[in-house]
Amino acid sequence: MVYRYESDEDAFEGRPRPGSELSTIGDAGPAHAGPSPSRFPTPSLPRTARVAPPTPPGPVPPRGAPPFPPPATRAPATTQPLNLPRNRRAPEPGRSGGRLWQVLIGGAAVLVLLALCGLAGAALLPDGISRPKATPSLPAAAPSPSRTERQDIDSRDTDPAPLTAKEVFAGRKLTIGDGEEPYAVLKTQSSANCPTAATDEVADLLVRLGCNQVIRATLRSPDEEYLLTAGLFNLTDLATAQRVRDRLRELLDGREGRFRGMPAGDDTEALTEAPSRVGWQVRGHYLAYCLVVRADGKPVKAGDPKVREVLYDLIELHLDKKVLERRATGGSTGQATTAPGGTN
Repeated sequence: MVYRYESDEDAFEGRPRPGSELSTIGDAGPAHAGPSPSRFPTPSLPRTARVAPPTPPGPVPPRGAPPFPPPATRAPATTQPLNLPRNRRAPEPGRSGGRLWQVLIGGAAVLVLLALCGLAGAALLPDGISRPKATPSLPAAAPSPSRTERQDIDSRDTDPAPLTAKEVFAGRKLTIGDGEEPYAVLKTQSSANCPTAATDEVADLLVRLGCNQVIRATLRSPDEEYLLTAGLFNLTDLATAQRVRDRLRELLDGREGRFRGMPAGDDTEALTEAPSRVGWQVRGHYLAYCLVVRADGKPVKAGDPKVREVLYDLIELHLDKKVLERRATGGSTGQATTAPGGTN
């Protein structure tokens, strides 16, 4: 927050069922006593009269040896096929040959597939090896730009370069945000004499605590209803700037001094004559401030929203977020304000 002073003088996811029986064909008749007949009885065949074959001349075969049937009565071996079970049947010539062809074709397909995979791997291997070589490697421990460019602005010893008017107020117009109307910069000043921007005890306090530079400018608001003087005091270190910030409240409340408005020609006399509102804030070893008056010289009402907007634009957005942030980080943004002020 920004300190604001509200006094009148200075002012912010099929099968059968179990138990069923099969029916039988015909009538089985009454049951027989004694042992049961065979379930599958041997069928009785009619007997045929057999004619004894003539006894051939020659030796009589020994008794007990089975006589050989005559050759003429033997049936050819090939006239009656063997009804073997399917699983015991000899393999058919055509079937074994077909299975052999399947094995051969499958083996050839596997070989072709392996050959293609080998060719593809050989084609991809050079690219996979050469790509890492062609890609430039980044440094292993390259520091980020923000670390190398960051500058400590908490002390004048680490931030010795003085401010310039061009650094703080670069042109004739000051644009706070994109698409917004700019402030007109009427006059700028860089001085090593800090009391030129303050009076009485406020001026003495700045000198006593080591202020050696002030950069300020007079501007006109975009609606031309307000005039303002804003700038930066260059102090020794952060602790010193905080002491000035805290002491300012007491001095302004007791009317023991004030910030000076800087006239910039005609129609700017109100900066030295009209009641004003003033705000200030600390960042590093700098004290940013802004004094606002009405361009027509009338008193500024306490809590005027336009005055608060002007103070916020100049102190917070421009002097802090742009000027001092650029000095601290070399153009990067986003760092929080050091030791923010309050409102009064």
